[in-house]
Amino acid sequence: MKSSIFIVVVLSLVSCQKKVELLEIPKDLTEVEAQEAQQLMATHCYICHSPTASETEGRIAPPMVAIKARYLMNNATKEEFVSHITQFVENPTTENAIMYGAVDRFNVMPKQVFPEGVVQKIANYMFDYQIVEPSWFKEHWESSGNGQGRRKGKGEWLQSGKKLGVAEKTKTYEEIGLEYALATKAVLGKNLMGTIQSKGTKHAMEFCNAEAIPLTDSMSTYYNAKIKRVSDKNRNPNNKANAEELNYIAQFKADAVAKRESKPVVIEKGNQVQFYYPIPTNTMCLQCHGTQVKPEVTKQILKLYPNDLAVGYGENEVRGIWSITFEKK
Repeated sequence: MKSSIFIVVVLSLVSCQKKVELLEIPKDLTEVEAQEAQQLMATHCYICHSPTASETEGRIAPPMVAIKARYLMNNATKEEFVSHITQFVENPTTENAIMYGAVDRFNVMPKQVFPEGVVQKIANYMFDYQIVEPSWFKEHWESSGNGQGRRKGKGEWLQSGKKLGVAEKTKTYEEIGLEYALATKAVLGKNLMGTIQSKGTKHAMEFCNAEAIPLTDSMSTYYNAKIKRVSDKNRNPNNKANAEELNYIAQFKADAVAKRESKPVVIEKGNQVQFYYPIPTNTMCLQCHGTQVKPEVTKQILKLYPNDLAVGYGENEVRGIWSITFEKK
């Protein structure tokens, strides 16, 4: 099955031939606002649109800079750029796609729901500022075609936008916890999506059963932290939430219903820090956790997890949380 990617083609594709309603775009972002949007991009986009994955191996979606470059070809104004990206994310389809090579390679991203205003903030930031660019991208852009199968090259590449200053500062415990959660999410997501793309959803269950916890444990060792994914409706008994974790799952579920951007919870306990952050569902998750799971997948789930509880979810629901414990720095 060629199911793919999250925000991959997500921000990649909106038909520039299709008329969209232009949004009211705010003034240029301040550096503080840009830093917030930069973090939102890392949180919501990099699991698929990694800026560090190689061009040919291990990549499951185009980098965000490729999306920026392609959209700027047909959307000269900020209003057009942000509006096309935002409205594509609301309705990602093959018909709306302009990054034909990416769709060919990765398929169109599954539809997912983002907290109110998040996609606009990310697109606004992409237009105003330079974003992370893989070392191979310049050569790729200059040698590739115009997105319709013709290899004529798109011309010399020089990324537009201001450079965002990098402030020298000590990371907060919230930033440290997010780093651990998002890095682990990226490792799990990359391996899971690669399995779905190459072998299909049924075989992805075998990957989760055999590799999800060992991979998470390896990230715990790497960061010298205790990293867990827990749920009130667990599939693996080892992912069952305790009483304190259940309270925060309920809190994050309330945020999702209200379409609020959830903020990490950070609790200092003596020399340690406890960090909680939600794990929301999207269309990709629903292949194994939704209300209409294919019979062969359900059969495999019950074979591996006879007491499974982790089904019946819809889009953008909290399936569980990251529960991470680390020593104070």
